[in-house]
Amino acid sequence: MKPFNNEQPAIVATVVPEEDRLEFLPRHFGKHMLTVENFLYAQFAKLCPTYTGGYWHFYDLSNGGCYLAPSHERYALVHADNFFDATVSGDAAGMIVSLFTFSHVSFLLEDDPRGPRIADYFHLLRDFTANHPEAGLIFRAID
Repeated sequence: MKPFNNEQPAIVATVVPEEDRLEFLPRHFGKHMLTVENFLYAQFAKLCPTYTGGYWHFYDLSNGGCYLAPSHERYALVHADNFFDATVSGDAAGMIVSLFTFSHVSFLLEDDPRGPRIADYFHLLRDFTANHPEAGLIFRAID
């Protein structure tokens, strides 16, 4: 008899190569790609008062999810609504703002046939985030 194994395979993030960046947002968000992108950058400017723009990395997740992350090594984030104030890696900052964005946009588009899929992106990224070294900070930020 084969023993029961309840371990799930690790979710892996893969950076989107430069030549595939233009198709990343349309592939994941279709006609709502600009809504997602604009909200994400505006939300990040609120969370990181020192943010003035820059290059972002795009990541595909092996579970079908995705996220975007700013390219600097560290960011000081402040979310006064839940008393979050911490410095996190660029990767963690990207997960935080992507989770905020996916949640918010899914509610904006809940009556749109594409809306529920955007909510799925929140859950797929949250599943990946659970094993991140800064998971505690990420979950505190979005709580």
